[in-house]
Amino acid sequence: MSNIVAKESHFLTTLPGDDLRARLEAFVEDKDAFSPNTWRQLMSVMRISLRWAEQNGRQFFPMSSTDLRDYLNWLQAGGRASSTVATHAALLATLHRNAGLVPPTTSPLVFRTIKKINRSAVVSGERTGQAVPFKMTDLHIIDRCWAGSTQLQQVRNLAFLHLAYNTLLRVSELARLRVRDISRTADGRIILDVAWTKTIVQTGGLIKALSSASSRRLSEWLTRSGLAGEPDAFIFCPVHRSNKVTIATERPLSLPALEAIFSQAWREAGPATPAPANKGRYQGWSGHSARVGAAQDLAGKGYSVAQIMQEGTWKKPETLMRYIRNVDAHKGAMVDFMEMQ
Repeated sequence: MSNIVAKESHFLTTLPGDDLRARLEAFVEDKDAFSPNTWRQLMSVMRISLRWAEQNGRQFFPMSSTDLRDYLNWLQAGGRASSTVATHAALLATLHRNAGLVPPTTSPLVFRTIKKINRSAVVSGERTGQAVPFKMTDLHIIDRCWAGSTQLQQVRNLAFLHLAYNTLLRVSELARLRVRDISRTADGRIILDVAWTKTIVQTGGLIKALSSASSRRLSEWLTRSGLAGEPDAFIFCPVHRSNKVTIATERPLSLPALEAIFSQAWREAGPATPAPANKGRYQGWSGHSARVGAAQDLAGKGYSVAQIMQEGTWKKPETLMRYIRNVDAHKGAMVDFMEMQ
């Protein structure tokens, strides 16, 4: 199975049995049922686990519960976070299920292994990493820095940061927005018709309303860039160093380019000293910072978990709670009770 590389077809040619190969070919044909990020993760996990299997004389696929146990332990020993180990197990289980096989994760042996890895991680002090929050106060600072700029890139970047904070959309979701997705209320504020998100994939889509300030910054970008008259163009297009916009209709601005906006904002308006090291990264604003900061701001103002989940399209409360755990630390029933005594 040494032919497993980035292309799925190479993997399929290595599989024993026509029936198994046919089931996985159907799986690959239907890969659009998954988000592009999930599919990329699956391909990455397949490459890593195949390399491990080849180097250790194990069978990559179908994978036995014993081999999966040893593979997961190898990941942990190599310094992978417990969440990463769990992701590898889940994606390998997905691969087996879609081949019509019983996933090795159903084995009590693997269950105990994952539980042991999680317990070991917690006892050793591992904590889930979190992006440095980009909050309303930060948005105000960068707004003062970039408002009225003659550089179209800064005009675009300011509009992007406003949308990222105002909508709590993920960077990939912001990248897909097109000019035709914009409508306006009677007072001129902007409404965004978001076709789909990571957690909401339905024909009704999602509607996001912008504040007056965010509507103004986005309108400035659309007008000065000339994109207002290009309904098929992506809202956030490349800006050439000549200070001219390249109208893009086929492919959105790359995620690294959009995430770099947060880095540029950090250099312009971030704290003088880097944030404390957090799992070897997160020492400045990154692609997830606006979601984290907006969620924390909402929690700090007393909005309910249900309301914040709706704004950020979170499906699981525990995901949100990781972002706002410090904000809500002093809002517990016991603290409130003791302060009243």
